[in-house]
Amino acid sequence: MTTQWFYDVRTGEVQELERKGPNRDLLGPYASREEAQRALDTARARTEEDDRRDAEEDDW
Repeated sequence: MTTQWFYDVRTGEVQELERKGPNRDLLGPYASREEAQRALDTARARTEEDDRRDAEEDDW
């Protein structure tokens, strides 16, 4: 079985599926520990891209 990884926004820790905290505090799942460690950067980039698309749609 492949391990899933999560980033806990409350504690700032990366956790394995078997040891994860409450779902409301988690980002993921991610395929690797390294991806989970970059969770906030990934979320920020996705949000910025969504905001850019929304602005473009508003301009037409």
